Amino acid sequence: MTPPESTPGDLPSEATPDARSKGLLAGRRGLIVGVANKRSLAWGIARRAHDEGAELAFTFQGDALERRVRPLAESVGSTIVEPLDVTDDDQIDAVFAGLRERWGRLDFLVHSVAYANREDLLGRTVDTSRSGFVTALDISCYSLIALARAAEPLMSEGGSIIAMTYYGATKATPNYNVMGIAKAALEASIRYLAVDLGPKSIRVHGISAGPVRTLAASGVSGMRGMLKVMPERAPLGRNITVDDVGATAAYLLSDLSAGTTGGIHFVDAGFNITAMRHPDRDTTRG
Repeated sequence: MTPPESTPGDLPSEATPDARSKGLLAGRRGLIVGVANKRSLAWGIARRAHDEGAELAFTFQGDALERRVRPLAESVGSTIVEPLDVTDDDQIDAVFAGLRERWGRLDFLVHSVAYANREDLLGRTVDTSRSGFVTALDISCYSLIALARAAEPLMSEGGSIIAMTYYGATKATPNYNVMGIAKAALEASIRYLAVDLGPKSIRVHGISAGPVRTLAASGVSGMRGMLKVMPERAPLGRNITVDDVGATAAYLLSDLSAGTTGGIHFVDAGFNITAMRHPDRDTTRG
């Protein structure tokens, strides 16, 4: 399975060729894993990467997602759209063998994949089934390790890897349960991968995005309440957007972040630094 993580809605890129040739990622080639539809966080990152001049490849899992991903890929000029189940090592090998044949190298990888059985996101974490735990950790965490291992030989001149995470990895979050555990493991993996791959100038980062209406988030009960609390507590007084995440990703994928690796970068309007709602906050904003 390769269930993607996604979010509310933006249009395809409209950057001019001249602007793209001067962008932060001009001449770079990257693989985007986890686009579900035009509302995906992964698609927001892909659009911004395209606007900054990158050439992109995409993966999909299953016929339903293929019908959504192919038109999006075509809208940014991508001709590489391949099937990928991140639990299948043979498929992972096939995708990267294809990239080697077509491109010869890879400059960046975006991992936006997470999944847990719905029943394991309800009720108590202590009631998580063994099989549900294994599924969540395999798809949401181990897949990053597997993809990074496959990407490493193609990043012979260095590169950047980004994975999407969430605040529930750090603090217990209602109805996040085993996914919080999986995201904590993902964040630890980011640090260890950064150490392993650093000598080859391959940087690894996590983006911890605030709550958004995503395909992955649709399985989390109480999302509407989370979106209401964000503007009340976050210093910036609003919910985040796809463009916020895309802009941070462009920085992390570019040479502007050449001196950083192994970090978790919060894109949550500052929510993570607060302990409670400010008493003077206007709760009607956002």
